[in-house]
Amino acid sequence: MAVIQTRGLTKYYGKSRGIENLDLTVEEGEFFGFIGPNGAGKSTTIRTLLNFIYPSSGEAAIFGMDCVKESTRIKAVTGYVPGEINYYREIRVRDLLSYAAGYHENIDRPYLERLCQEFEIEVDKKIGSLSLGNKKKVAIAQALMHKPRLLILDEPANGLDPLIQSRLFSRLQEINQDGTTVFLSSHNLSEVQRFCHRVGIIREGRLIKVDQVDELLGAAKRRVIVKSQNDLTRSLQELGIKEVEVADDTYVFVFEGHIDRLVKTLAEHSIDDLRIGEPSLDEQFMHYYEREEDKS
Repeated sequence: MAVIQTRGLTKYYGKSRGIENLDLTVEEGEFFGFIGPNGAGKSTTIRTLLNFIYPSSGEAAIFGMDCVKESTRIKAVTGYVPGEINYYREIRVRDLLSYAAGYHENIDRPYLERLCQEFEIEVDKKIGSLSLGNKKKVAIAQALMHKPRLLILDEPANGLDPLIQSRLFSRLQEINQDGTTVFLSSHNLSEVQRFCHRVGIIREGRLIKVDQVDELLGAAKRRVIVKSQNDLTRSLQELGIKEVEVADDTYVFVFEGHIDRLVKTLAEHSIDDLRIGEPSLDEQFMHYYEREEDKS
């Protein structure tokens, strides 16, 4: 079942582009990563899905419910952590969480208390006295308190110390394993690489790639250093490698494609040493951006 489904979703701010013709599907039970630099359209997509802003054209649905017409029903089963946290400064954390709980039926109070303990939330302090990270922890507890079927997070780890970040992602993995769909927008690509099943890359308001994380990494560029007394020139040409540095029986080149092809080809030769640079999602992210720039 598609939890998130958009078709031609477009949002303009006057003449300024937000997102354009966004076609996106997130399946139930996925841990989905949504990546792109500032201004790419990540937050605009999320705010449109949650009906905080209206689309200029196109359509979007969550659990088959129209994001504009059925927004109230959607919010009953969705948790949301925004990138920027803004609460009334004079309200105490305990009162804020109690107020938010009133919007949901059958809140598990012991579960909420455990969340507050897990994220070290100071419930007796006023919001205005909290740091960015401590406000973010309150938002996380608020988003999780009603055990949502869909959790949408916009840069959730910003401002959190490493210990709380670790606890957050442990909790996200746990609820995902229990069936909650997680939609994670992040600049921290190591988070996406470690936890997400699939990832969508957005550039200038357009979705340019959606794939399994393993597939994105599998097709990445790698810097390869091979030492062999055999002549590897022809084999490397067959792999499509055009630029090779050769010195002292050592071949240095960049390989793009699935690593299986490279390994099987090199196995036909006697290899004295082999070093392959493991790609990061950051490198692959820039790789897809470079491809798009080459097309333009």
